[in-house]
Amino acid sequence: MKKSIVIIIITVFSSICANAQYDAMFTQYMFNEMYINPAYAGSKEAMAVNLTHRQQWVNFPGRPITTSFTIHGPLANEKMGLGVSFLNEQIGKLNRNLVYLNYAYRVKVGDKGKLSFGLMGGIHNQVNKLSELKATESGDIQVSNNTPSIITPNFGAGIYYYTNKFYAGVSIPRMVDDSYMFNQSGDIIKSNQLNASKFHYYLTAGYVFEINDDLKLKPQAMIKMVQNAPLQYDVNVNVLIKNKIWAGVSYRSSSDISALLGIQLTPQFLVNYSYDYSLTKIQKYSQGSHEITLGYLFSYKQRKVVTPRYF
Repeated sequence: MKKSIVIIIITVFSSICANAQYDAMFTQYMFNEMYINPAYAGSKEAMAVNLTHRQQWVNFPGRPITTSFTIHGPLANEKMGLGVSFLNEQIGKLNRNLVYLNYAYRVKVGDKGKLSFGLMGGIHNQVNKLSELKATESGDIQVSNNTPSIITPNFGAGIYYYTNKFYAGVSIPRMVDDSYMFNQSGDIIKSNQLNASKFHYYLTAGYVFEINDDLKLKPQAMIKMVQNAPLQYDVNVNVLIKNKIWAGVSYRSSSDISALLGIQLTPQFLVNYSYDYSLTKIQKYSQGSHEITLGYLFSYKQRKVVTPRYF
């Protein structure tokens, strides 16, 4: 079997696994958690816009390409937060789009903390261009026609506690198991059901240590859990130098090590880049993964943002 055919098979397998894993993966999740936790909406105390683009496994055919855009902020009474998130993901011949509305209700805890409860709801749209696959045998009805545009609803929930220096959250971002399969006639059978055994649980936490006026240390971690699957975790340490330069390293369990570098161009505008080096065999066929994030905070009700937000 030729190497090109092997690569195609691996690509299709990776696409299936990614679809089963369900949630898009970002190295720089710590700068915008609204995609995985609706309770994050409004937590920056200003209208926040974030754009993230990820090119995974560069030079690998059919590699995942993901773009996420979010906008959120507190409402006038500051007890509630509202946000919208968009995501486009291409994996092999799969193209899917997600649109979510996020709502959070926040209560004060002590003098410095806030506890936020969030809900999210939206739709998924996906198309598999199966006719573009190169099959070894002709006549397979499952790869001779594209799937129609499939639209399904979904929703999630989360809790998020934060202060100026600490945060912790728990969430289930997508509760509906939406999938499809072919029957023997080649017809598509769609399935949309609330299945607790397939919930993906996210636990996140982080803290900022002020070493001195010019140096801050920010460790954080994310744990992902789903029934009948190994525990996955991301651990990260960032340093902020003179409130201008972000630099850090990350480790994703049995998967990647990453380097992060960011520039706080202004207290409101952050540009961040990360590079992932895969610890799996796929690194032989790719040049790693690249991710860039642009984040901007708008002043809210004439208040100026005078310091960068750590979370």
